[in-house]
Order: sequence, then C-alpha cells, then structure tokens
Amino acid sequence: MDSADAPGGLRRVLGVGFGVAVGVGSMIGAGILRAPADVAAKLQTPLLFLGVWVVGGLYALLGGNALSELGVLIPRSGGQYVFARRAFGPATAFVVGWSDWLSSAGAVAAIAITFAESAAALLGTGARVVPVVAVLAVAAAYAVLARGVQVGDRAQRLTSAVKAAALLALVAACLLAARPHAEAVPNASSGGLVAFVLALQGVIYAYDGWTGPIYFTGELRDPGREVPRAVFGGVLSGMALYLAVNAAFLAVLSVAAMARSTLVAADVARAIAGARGASLVHWLVVVALPSAVVANLLLASRVAYAMGRDGAAPRGLASVSERGVPAVGLATSSAAAVLFAATGTFERVIDVCAFLFVASYVVSFAAVFALRRREPDAPRPFRAWGHPWTTGLALGASSAFLLGVVAADPRGAAVALACVAVTLPLYFGLRWARLLDA
Repeated sequence: MDSADAPGGLRRVLGVGFGVAVGVGSMIGAGILRAPADVAAKLQTPLLFLGVWVVGGLYALLGGNALSELGVLIPRSGGQYVFARRAFGPATAFVVGWSDWLSSAGAVAAIAITFAESAAALLGTGARVVPVVAVLAVAAAYAVLARGVQVGDRAQRLTSAVKAAALLALVAACLLAARPHAEAVPNASSGGLVAFVLALQGVIYAYDGWTGPIYFTGELRDPGREVPRAVFGGVLSGMALYLAVNAAFLAVLSVAAMARSTLVAADVARAIAGARGASLVHWLVVVALPSAVVANLLLASRVAYAMGRDGAAPRGLASVSERGVPAVGLATSSAAAVLFAATGTFERVIDVCAFLFVASYVVSFAAVFALRRREPDAPRPFRAWGHPWTTGLALGASSAFLLGVVAADPRGAAVALACVAVTLPLYFGLRWARLLDA
C-alpha cells in the first residue's frame, strides 16, 4: 500500500519536536565552521556575504514547502525514495533510494571522522586513533538508537539542543569580543552573478539536511499537521543559527580576513580566546557533531527500511523490533558507516552523491507536479503555498544548480551520472534474477 506503512511496521509515536530536532541535527554539521571562508573568498562585502545565506535559506524553505505536500500525501517513512516511487515508478525510486542511503551512510562516517579528529586533538592522542574513535562514535550512536524509537527521539532532541546551545554560546562570545575593523574593499571576485552562484553552491551544501523530517512521516502521530510544522520549524531554526553565527563572525573578523582564512571558526576562536582558541573549536566540534551523527544514521535507516518494505532491497531490511526500530536497516546502515570511516572511502562516496542529492530534489519537485496532475483529488491536508510558481521556482533553481555543478566540476558530475547509468542496469538485472520483488 502507498498511503501508510503496513501493520507491524513503524510506530506513529513521534511529534513536531523530534521533526525540528532531526532537521537541525541533519542540516547543521561541520559545514558552518568551514563554509564561511569559501563564501567570503567569493563575496567580500558583508551584505553579499550574509545575503547568500539568506538566499540559501529561502531555497530550503521553497523546497520544504513542496516536499511537505508530498509528505502529507504519502505519509510513509523513507524520504524522497517514497515520493519518487509513487510519482515515477520503482526504477527511478531505486536510483534515488540507493544514492540517498549511500550518501547518508557516508555522511555519518564523515561527521564521525571530524568528531574523532577534534576528540583526538583534545586528548592529545594523535591522528592514529582517529579511525578508532570514529568507529566508536558510530557504534555508540547505534547502541543508543537500537534501544527504541522513543530513546532515539530523546537522543535527537538532546543532542540538537546541545548543538544549538553551543552555537549560541559561540555567538555570544563573538559579540562580547566584537571589535571595529576596516570595511573590505570590493575586488573583482566580490560581485557579479557568477561569484554569487559559486558561493551559493557551498551554502546550499551547508543547508542540505533540511529534508530530515520527511524521512519519518510514517512515524509522526499526525502527519497532516506535523510534517509542515516540523519541516518549516527545522529550516527556520537552521537558518536563524546560520545567520547568527555568520553575523557573529563578522563582528570579530572582516570579510577580507575570513576570505584569507583556512578555517574561520579557528581564527575567530583565537581572536576571542588567544592561544586557547584551537581547543575552543575542538570542544565546539565535540559538543555539536553528535546530533549530526544521530540524525544521519536515523535517515539512512529509514531509507533502508522503506526499500526493504517495498521489495526494492532485501525484505529483511524492513524488520522492525519490538521497540519500534527498523533493526536490520539500522544495523546495516551503521555497518556501512563503520566501513566508510575505517577505510576512508566516505570522501569518494560523498563526492559522487553531492551531485545526486540535488538531482533527488529535482525528482521530488517534479513529483509534486506529476501527482497534482495524476491524482488531483487525493487528500492533501497541506498543499504547497503558491504552487505551481513556488514549486516551479524550486525546480528551476535546483536544475540551475546542477548545471552550475557540471560547469564547475565536470569530472565529478560525470562520475555521478556514470553511477546512475550503472545503477539502472543493476536494478533491472536484480529484478530479472528475482532478487528484488519490485
């Protein structure tokens, strides 16, 4: 069935608070510490520097507006795989689901490695223990989430609240240490549409994760009301934190100084705390990143569950424990993340999937149009505001973004497209061998 999860599946026990927490948890990772330098290098005026973060947030709001309609129309956990299956069939859904699961597991590994690097620096153990600490971080997240869906709910809320508190503490410290600095003199790289678009690419990558709540629509108590609230609440919370942190950075460093920095957060920390600044950044990472590990592991497990439920992957992935956890999907996703972290292959996975996640957005936005046309009378407790204009704008912006990525990194885009070209024959081959049910 497409309208709801089957009996014996996931439980409807989650609420808006969890949705907002998983949105913030999956959206805000280490990118907020690194992206400002790349943005400042391209847009060396404060107005443009902050403006591009506003535009990135507006893009996420447009996307959230469209995907909220799909979430209430098809209240099944599994994310964009579910929408692609309903709108365009199992083959397209297989490609979307496979790339989504792989990139989510890779993101867990990448975040765990970043966490481990800072933990090792604080402990003074050196780089040799980083893979071990990263694996232990993934194992710890798995152990917590396997205890039950409500335990996972509390863990996501707690870790996201700690992350928000840590970032707000950084903002407060920056404002207390604010100092007047000379205004940057714009140069050739600080204006123009091309520079803005290139900067926007990094910002959109930083905002990625705003889709978090729609992976759990089969577990929300009242998806018709709670999906849009969770999506908009998560995006607005993340947007507010991004703007607050970047504005706080501007209070300490000029845009030109940020453009010269390799890690803005480290330079800001040194300006605030002197020689202890490096430790301050490491503590911020150690405190803030567990929520992203938990969130991305939750997302990966729901994609695996959904594909198993539909027969697009081994049926065992849809197994749900007595505590309401997709146990096999969670274990498989954790094992993949551990493998990526231990071998360092997560970087190659993310490079390939970075292109594919925006391609998945394109599929989802197109699904709004397809299902409005094919199922005009289907119940939609929430309908995308301003459709078709807002959805069309999100679709056009995503398509333009993909073209920009192709122009900026043609080799990476070619590898991503090659992966799609391989995935489709794999899907039909597995069906022919009767290893897939659908």
